[in-house]
Amino acid sequence: MSDFYRRFKDEILVGGDPKEVEQAKGGGLTPWLTGAVLVALLTWLWSNNPWTLLFVLGLFVSVFLHEVGHFVTARMTGMKVTQFFMGFGPRLWSFRRGEVEYGLRALPLGAFVRIIGMSNLDPVESADESRAYMNKSYPRRMLVITAGSLMHAIIAVVLFFGVYSTAGRFGESGAVTIVLPPATGSPAERAGVQEGDVVAAFNGETVTTRDQLVEGITSSRIGEEVSIDVLRDGVPVVLRATLAANDTGELAYFGVVSQSVDYVPQSVLDAARYAFVDLGTTAYNSVRGVFTVLNPANIIDSITSDEADPTTRPSTVVGASQFGGEVGRQDGLKGMLLVLASLNVFVGVFNLFPLLPFDGGHAAIATYERIRSKRGKPYRADLAKMVPVATAVVAMLAFLLVAGLYLDITQPLG
Repeated sequence: MSDFYRRFKDEILVGGDPKEVEQAKGGGLTPWLTGAVLVALLTWLWSNNPWTLLFVLGLFVSVFLHEVGHFVTARMTGMKVTQFFMGFGPRLWSFRRGEVEYGLRALPLGAFVRIIGMSNLDPVESADESRAYMNKSYPRRMLVITAGSLMHAIIAVVLFFGVYSTAGRFGESGAVTIVLPPATGSPAERAGVQEGDVVAAFNGETVTTRDQLVEGITSSRIGEEVSIDVLRDGVPVVLRATLAANDTGELAYFGVVSQSVDYVPQSVLDAARYAFVDLGTTAYNSVRGVFTVLNPANIIDSITSDEADPTTRPSTVVGASQFGGEVGRQDGLKGMLLVLASLNVFVGVFNLFPLLPFDGGHAAIATYERIRSKRGKPYRADLAKMVPVATAVVAMLAFLLVAGLYLDITQPLG
């Protein structure tokens, strides 16, 4: 069982056995083939939607910084780090600096930092026992194992703040704008309403939100003549219209599409405040989202549905990139960065799920050991007993991956 767990952990979770012999740097065809595939993929992304490529690069930077969090805190707390790799699978290229091997592996599906002595099944040489993860204090272990998720939180706050302090925060702007030409033959068209008009008042009542305009229309009588005060290129214009009936014949109908939300400029202090507020809100929604996505009923319903609910369906980095790229195409850099910030929060929360192989699983084990330890006699959990659970979690993740890829290909989020 111990040997199985070692192979499972080393070859599946972190991409290689620490006892493997280092390959010749740059040798063989694998690096060239992998490089050619990656270049072809990036070229295709660029030609299809440059924003998608930019979003993918943002994901790679986020993954890299996640591991930097583990790496830096491990070194700060006196732990021995032996590897820092981007990617999993066969080693493509590496170099050694001191006691750490840095490099790239063939599958760009993540990254890993190897810290010695992560469990009782990870043999440690006697000279390195004082530098093993499992021999460090509980606070140090918790800092190191949660550093990846903390880094995602920092990334999100920086992105939120950067967008809010430069482009503003998306919300009610106080101006109701007509965003499309009025419907053909509608009262609005006959009254002379134009795309781009800003509605200041409807039938004498000031309006600052779309909901207020809708309420003003629907609360009026069918056939009633109303006044509409608009700003057209900054010039006040008063229009009059006779309201018609909507399709049901029950409510008054005007015939415009409007919106009152936009990026509202923020002060530096407000940008910082909203960055932390939205971090908390997004983290809360991410916790709810984790349980929604992991619900087997939702997964099955999404797969069998002709149009899966985007709020409950599983997705992958493919779907996230599609969505991020489309948001970038429509909303520019600020929109794409906000999607990337929200995704960082979700990944950080998901990674704290208290089961192996997530970082949260290691945090849960460290907490359990701390509770079971007695003064002067530390307790060490036998992780061999967790292999079936970890295997089941990986199987679940594989199922989510397959289901998510199927939906991302057949029903793209973008």
